[in-house]
Amino acid sequence: MQHPRSHPRPHPQDSSPPEPLAAPPPEVLRLGRGILPAPEQIRDRWIWQHPDWPGFTWDWERLVEPLGDARQALGRLQMAGQVLTPQATRAVLAEVLALEGVSSSAIEGEPINPASMAASIARHLGLPPDPNAPIDRHAEGIAAVLWDAMRNHASALSVERLCCWHRALFPESRPDIAVGMLRPGPVQVSTLVSEEEAIVHLMAVPRERLESELDRFIAWFNQDEGRGSLDGLVRAGLTHLWFVTIHPFDDGNGRIARALTDLALAKERAGDPLARMSTRILQVRPEYYAALENAQAFRNGLEATPWLIWFLRQVAEACAQSERIVRRTLAKGAFWVHHREDPINERQRKVLNRLLDAGPGGFQGGMTTRKYASLTRCSLITASRDLSDLAMLGCLTAFGGGRSTAYEIPWNALLDG
Repeated sequence: MQHPRSHPRPHPQDSSPPEPLAAPPPEVLRLGRGILPAPEQIRDRWIWQHPDWPGFTWDWERLVEPLGDARQALGRLQMAGQVLTPQATRAVLAEVLALEGVSSSAIEGEPINPASMAASIARHLGLPPDPNAPIDRHAEGIAAVLWDAMRNHASALSVERLCCWHRALFPESRPDIAVGMLRPGPVQVSTLVSEEEAIVHLMAVPRERLESELDRFIAWFNQDEGRGSLDGLVRAGLTHLWFVTIHPFDDGNGRIARALTDLALAKERAGDPLARMSTRILQVRPEYYAALENAQAFRNGLEATPWLIWFLRQVAEACAQSERIVRRTLAKGAFWVHHREDPINERQRKVLNRLLDAGPGGFQGGMTTRKYASLTRCSLITASRDLSDLAMLGCLTAFGGGRSTAYEIPWNALLDG
């Protein structure tokens, strides 16, 4: 008997002690670990078992508002990016892609060194990487997938391309994963509730149907005919749901699904390379898994409206996040133009850039004398004098008082300007 490979779903709060799982609905499939479910246990549980699969349906009237909000957010992002210089555009794209790479792995509970990820993205964009950042083969692989999805969005999707992405995500051979090839057997997504029992959220499409199901998905994804009749943002949402339901690989399906979503957004006529989803999805990871599980349940039929509403709302939020990065970059440029004649030494310049790069609220507690001295390796007296001088120049504003005095960039005036 061949046991299904279990693809565990990470706990939504991996960084803190796990909380007891809420009692699942009575129809949830609970299995002893390593036990292959009987056919009667999995009958009529997941959408791929519907006779009309994959004939997704949705209610356009219910999509009007979230689709309009997503389109407006995308438009605002595009307008904000139009005033960037080519150099600033590359810098913003580097930051967005680095965040995406780190976030997509974090969703699966697999941390990536942010400095390594940023350096890998910088190399793809032709920017100078941080020479002190450690080289990480996994970061290099994620960067390669993100780059291919963005740069080669006009290229056709194929099984070979997906397998190439999979090899990039798993640069080292692993005995538990068929790297760079379709899974050899069944696979399930589950959450352990004890050492002996797991809740199964999804049994993926059976192995004997995998090639035909994947070919059908790829043919749909590549088709140009009729693309104008299906909104590109809706297409991206369906792409994500359809691919993770097929689950063609032993592992890495979520990361590839999110890269495919970015690829689908890039194919959109009004798409923008800064419109990325993983960073936003990481922020609402429990909702993400709940929305997927609800959409994949047989009892809800092939009705994709709730999933698409959720997805479109995240598109709007993701665009807003990228827009904030664009505006912060513009504010940084405006800051240095305004203070270009001010007597600012190298220590001060280093600290100001650190604060500007962190963004509003990004440097917890503001810049204190001790933090300044540590960052620039100067004395506390020099740090105090440098910070006071920057406040007098209007580069920083002080808050607190006495030994608790801290400084921050005057972001409100900078962003409003």
